[in-house]
Amino acid sequence: MKVLLVRMLWLNLEKRIKKRVEKIIRVFVANRKIYQNIIKSISVKEKLLAVLIDPDKFHIKHVTRFFKKVNQSIATHIFVGGSTVEVEATETLVFEIKKHTKLPVILFPGAIHQITNKADALLFLSLISGRNPDYLIGKHVEAIPKLNNTSLEIISTGYVLIESGKETAVERVTKTKAIDRCAIQKIADTAKAGELLGMKLMYLEAGSGALNPVTSEIISRVKENLSIPLIVGGGIKNKQQLENAYSSGADLVVIGTAFEENESFFEELK
Repeated sequence: MKVLLVRMLWLNLEKRIKKRVEKIIRVFVANRKIYQNIIKSISVKEKLLAVLIDPDKFHIKHVTRFFKKVNQSIATHIFVGGSTVEVEATETLVFEIKKHTKLPVILFPGAIHQITNKADALLFLSLISGRNPDYLIGKHVEAIPKLNNTSLEIISTGYVLIESGKETAVERVTKTKAIDRCAIQKIADTAKAGELLGMKLMYLEAGSGALNPVTSEIISRVKENLSIPLIVGGGIKNKQQLENAYSSGADLVVIGTAFEENESFFEELK
């Protein structure tokens, strides 16, 4: 009788362990999906476009109308985040966005409180163009307790801020300076250093509302030295600038302010 009872308990334990392992595998596979899809898209020469939404500037009542246009455009990803965002604003907005699109929603956080499990993935940004330790590693350490309890796909991303003609919110918040747009070799070396440190994505950023987008020369020089996907954002306000970024080597372009200020831009990108 005891032997039978022990066997039954063992079989029950085996089932529980098997279910737990299967769940871990499912989560692991799911959590690699977005990054692997980016790699796959690039391998077949597909150009990707992310719509950046800042919870601090975007009113939730506009989600339905806005995403009707997003879903009809060539957009492939949704980025959500900003430099100064109120607590819980990101989670509330992401929850509403998920009701209106099947595009992957990726967090582009400016602070730890912008992390929410409602999204699909997180760009784990390290501001490698600056020298403020908080934004190189400090904030990342603080985020770990929150990330330990999330199923978000976490994608290590090197973040390079490039001077665009005016001081950006990122500079003010992080207390760092952007790299001079004329220092092209320094920008390229910074990006390559990020790749060698193990970053999976490299993000060249001119900043929200930039007067000038990242130049074609900068993009092409950086791309020459990288073997990881290249993201470019900031200051892109029309289709020609978008095409210039792609032709120079950008794998994924991010547009935010232009869509916020002129939703008819979507009509050009159907």
